Amino acid sequence: MSRARIVIISIIAVFIILQLIPVNQINPPVVQKAVLPTEVESILQESCFDCHSHETNWPWYSRIAPGSFLITHDVIEGRKHLNFSDFSNMDAFDSSDVADEILEVLEEGSMPLSPYLVLHPNASLSNSETQIIMEWAKSLRPW
Repeated sequence: MSRARIVIISIIAVFIILQLIPVNQINPPVVQKAVLPTEVESILQESCFDCHSHETNWPWYSRIAPGSFLITHDVIEGRKHLNFSDFSNMDAFDSSDVADEILEVLEEGSMPLSPYLVLHPNASLSNSETQIIMEWAKSLRPW
């Protein structure tokens, strides 16, 4: 058997074995849905909820390793930073901190992440959508 054939068979075998490693892609239940302005919720649903809520839409390709590991990790990290499913449980200080974080990432243009936008081009925020979210975030601050 040639060396190239062994390499190809080895790669295929590793790919198949990777599929057997489970990843938890079960969304926790949403206990109390956040009350958001309709326009804001619509924008957040399209651009943010997949990584920043318990309402993640897990597409078919998110179940194929090694991408499944990366996507699941990104969702877990996104929920740690900001989880709109927990938003209604926040007090004024926490929601103010969240507002500051939202404003910061929107001003920097660092969200949504570029790799996410490759597969979800509709998640890209227009200037007007960014302004709507920024105005809403500013309204969450007590000062």
